[in-house]
Amino acid sequence: MTRRGFVQFAGMGVIGATIAGRSALAAPWGRPVGLQLYSVREQLAKDYEGTLKQVGAIGYRDVEAAGFYNRTAEQVKQAMADAQVKCVGAHYAYTALAPNVDKIIEFHKTLGCPSVVCAYSSHREAAAKGEFTIDDLRWTIEQLNGIGEKLRKEGLQLGYHNHTPEFVRENGVLAYDAMMAAADPKLITFEMDCGWVKVGGGDPVELLKKYPTRISLLHVKDFKPKADPSAKGTPPPAELGRGTIDYRPIFAAAKASNIKHIFVEQEGFDMPPMEALKVDYDYVNGLKG
Repeated sequence: MTRRGFVQFAGMGVIGATIAGRSALAAPWGRPVGLQLYSVREQLAKDYEGTLKQVGAIGYRDVEAAGFYNRTAEQVKQAMADAQVKCVGAHYAYTALAPNVDKIIEFHKTLGCPSVVCAYSSHREAAAKGEFTIDDLRWTIEQLNGIGEKLRKEGLQLGYHNHTPEFVRENGVLAYDAMMAAADPKLITFEMDCGWVKVGGGDPVELLKKYPTRISLLHVKDFKPKADPSAKGTPPPAELGRGTIDYRPIFAAAKASNIKHIFVEQEGFDMPPMEALKVDYDYVNGLKG
């Protein structure tokens, strides 16, 4: 299942080893290294509680959910506590978020999870195939402004996570810039997925410098080179530091901006997933910013 499809499905599903020595101080500029749990979606489906404990044993402290596997907020909260991790955010496709805002608010407040992230834009006309126009993306942000106001009144923060469509240009206008212009900065923060920015043709460093107060969350992932550089499609995933993206300048730019959380995300593996996620964790901790 693609990440887009998973987020849509799992977003709807929300309705219905010594680790003490690993501290935030070891992470880049004092930010703990988090994990987007989409990385271990298959493992969570088989053993939710055990998988969270393995994630915590690596050293991850903050996690971001992509579905809660038909568990109640109380069950998720207990599983997170047992694993010594904290759920600080969760992803939802727009089509799952918009019609279920009240239930999502209730779930997050019970869980103690402060961030609700729109992980994929709306589906309107051609957008149903992922062929978003700038107007489609701008429309999504306009709707999210209203949702963000509702979340703010309940003490929650709304975020928007990019993929690659946000980096199309129409008449010289970059979609990401158009979305920033449409978003109320008091209501929507941006989670920049550095990997998808690069695949989409953007520059994470440039965006961090351009929007130092608007981007507060980072996703970090890496990709292998394409066998055929001219071929369309997404490059194969790689462990951080073993692919094509150098995160040193990105983290240097992030240090001077408003980044609150860093989340590793790896969407495929050539080795046992927990081994790969340990490689990712060690790489990020090795970049002091």
